[in-house]
Amino acid sequence: MKTISENRAFGGVQGVYSHNSAATGTEMTFGLFLPEASEEGAVPLVWYLSGLTCTHENAMVKAGAQRWAAEAGIAVVFPDTSPRGTGVANDDAFDLGQGAGFYVNATQKPWAPHFRMWDYVTEELPRVLFGAFPLAEEAQAIMGHSMGGHGALTIGMSFPGRFKSVSAFAPICNPTASDWGRKQFAAYLGTDEAAWAPHDATLLMKKRGFDGPILIDQGTQDQFLDLLKPEALAEAMATTRQGGAFRMQKGYDHSYFFVSSFMEEHMAFHAKAIYG
Repeated sequence: MKTISENRAFGGVQGVYSHNSAATGTEMTFGLFLPEASEEGAVPLVWYLSGLTCTHENAMVKAGAQRWAAEAGIAVVFPDTSPRGTGVANDDAFDLGQGAGFYVNATQKPWAPHFRMWDYVTEELPRVLFGAFPLAEEAQAIMGHSMGGHGALTIGMSFPGRFKSVSAFAPICNPTASDWGRKQFAAYLGTDEAAWAPHDATLLMKKRGFDGPILIDQGTQDQFLDLLKPEALAEAMATTRQGGAFRMQKGYDHSYFFVSSFMEEHMAFHAKAIYG
């Protein structure tokens, strides 16, 4: 593992690191904020999964998580959204290829050799983090924005007991019924829609739900509302009586201005779930 940078922030350290990934077959980069409390022992970890076109850097710089994480004594990891490099398949469209991994393991050409973000986020990167940094494996939560909100919800529901809480900002809620999902799932996973279902938060909510609290914020002026389909997930949560909250925030759009506006509440939500 290489240290790219480390900067003091809110009493802790915001680092950027890279390592060779067996899951993706590429060098992967991630950001990790460690609060001052980590100098005394292992601290809880919140995962932040970013959206389309993002790298590890977008949320690390724009979301404002470090201040509230420092106050709660919680670390935050910011993984990249896809494999990258000259030998990695790509597409001219912003919503497919590099920057658009969708947190799935691709099975189709030309994506299959490198686009294995599900394994990377759920298996490999956890091994790297818990092996190298003072983090408490039994005290994790997960959150994300847009495509990353989709990833946070699907991963959270697929690993019962791993995460104390899940939250999302404007997640892609029902990708099997949206152009933000059908296009990418067909490319990465093939045309058999049965392979898509485990990566649809609405379908997972109907099937199993989450074994902890969920918090979702969605802006009413989000320019991508028709692609996100929040009403599908809200209905599924109500039908299954999922514990948590789905909040429509009046006047907010899809940007990091929206994310940063509610980051304090999301970090407090996770801190409460982690510490009890």
